[in-house]
Amino acid sequence: MKKTHIILLVLIAVAIVVLISYTGDLSSYETVGSAKQKPGKFLNLIVKMDKSVPVEYDPVKDPNLLKFGVQDSLGGKINVVYHNTMPTDMQKSERLVLKGKVQGNVFECSAIVMKCPSKYKDNPNANKNQPVAITN
Repeated sequence: MKKTHIILLVLIAVAIVVLISYTGDLSSYETVGSAKQKPGKFLNLIVKMDKSVPVEYDPVKDPNLLKFGVQDSLGGKINVVYHNTMPTDMQKSERLVLKGKVQGNVFECSAIVMKCPSKYKDNPNANKNQPVAITN
């Protein structure tokens, strides 16, 4: 074999290894029920706030501890512990994407992504007539 063929084969093998390593980071969205069946596995939950469970957050006592309840679209419920500050307008958000792991009966959350509130869905053309400021 020529040197170029060997180098090409090595590069292809490296590309395959890189692609396989990235597939481990890809995760689908889970329901609360399926998440409880996979304790310790990192996953994403799409949920909404459970209004029947009070939000426990005291920024004076411990600003990096937030506890709240969530519910998925199938009715599954779980309590969440988030070790960071409470995101602004979290309770107004229509949906939350929680990234983390189930530990026992609690979802240990490492990141919260908020979906836009429904006020942006009411009038999809609301921003069309707004002036745009261009800065240099």
